[in-house]
Amino acid sequence: MDNEVHQGFETLAIHAGQEPDPTTGAVVPPIYQVSTYKQDGIGGLRGGYEYSRSANPTRTALEVCLAEVEGGSRGLAFASGLAAEDTLLRTVCRPGDHVIIPNDAYGGTYRLFAKVAEPWGVTFDPVPLGDAAAVRAAMRPETKMIWVETPTNPLLGVADIAGLAGIAHAGGALLAVDNTFASPYLQRPLALGADVVVHSTTKYIGGHSDVVGGALVVADADLGERLTFHQNAMGAVAGPFDAWLTLRGIKTLGVRMDRHCANAEKIVDMLTRHKAVRQVLYPGLPDHPGHEVAAKQMKAFGGMVSFRMESAEAAVAVCERTKLFTLGESLGGVESLIEHPGRMTHASAAGSPLEVPDDLVRLSVGIEDVADLLADLERALA
Repeated sequence: MDNEVHQGFETLAIHAGQEPDPTTGAVVPPIYQVSTYKQDGIGGLRGGYEYSRSANPTRTALEVCLAEVEGGSRGLAFASGLAAEDTLLRTVCRPGDHVIIPNDAYGGTYRLFAKVAEPWGVTFDPVPLGDAAAVRAAMRPETKMIWVETPTNPLLGVADIAGLAGIAHAGGALLAVDNTFASPYLQRPLALGADVVVHSTTKYIGGHSDVVGGALVVADADLGERLTFHQNAMGAVAGPFDAWLTLRGIKTLGVRMDRHCANAEKIVDMLTRHKAVRQVLYPGLPDHPGHEVAAKQMKAFGGMVSFRMESAEAAVAVCERTKLFTLGESLGGVESLIEHPGRMTHASAAGSPLEVPDDLVRLSVGIEDVADLLADLERALA
């Protein structure tokens, strides 16, 4: 893809890695549902393909597109977001190393660090990443990485990517940014100094609640080669049909995110005025502690909204009363979802420094008619 011609995000999302098929002219990359490939003599690979764990043309198309929309040198597609995270951790870290993570993060990420990486010998400290002094104080000689979510899951905290990149690099560490909540349409961490972008492509990139996947995108080609080796050696790759579905989803990411954000803003306005709601957490609110940073590094404030009720019982009741907002885990699909993080997505963080308030409700605002969504929440809150 000639970047001098195709600069816009939507153009890259639709065309990067997706040239018309040279044999048939098909404008959508085929699903290469194949495990192995005929070689042109021993060691003579046709197009670089030998076995689909190592590389597959459909997955290649997705990986090229992911790299382009994030502004990176290499994209890698995985079977899930956690598979991507695990591959990154085991590529960059060794027993005895240390990682700084957010004090508010996805429960599965915390479980990976606490139950998998730490027994292997990698230590970690949860730190409020919006506090640069706290991050500096947590750095050690053995710190190999600062792991960032911004906005965080589920409290929607905001971290200054450029500032944290400076702290990480001054200490000889990498900065990894989980960009799942923002998506590359709203935020491009590599342009702000990050070394690695992490995605659960299950969420906004896939966008239709029909595929599970993950991704890594890197700026540095050498790190990309190391990750590619581990991707093949560890093997948790995206299958061709999953890669095709994800690639289909990314084509409409821009228009979907515009609607997600517009709907979320109207819902936030209603929630902030509702007497049953104690607090609304959303980076677009002027009184949000990370509002100025979010306004600087994000195109808009996203489709995720969290709010706190007067009690855990009230929070659970709201989750059980909605009709259009479906009670379910995950996020980022075209349909709206509601959940109680303390008992659902973040149950694995119970009793830890990352435990979430039990009066918290998390919304993934979809792209339905916003009047219907507002009416559904009004009924549930009544």
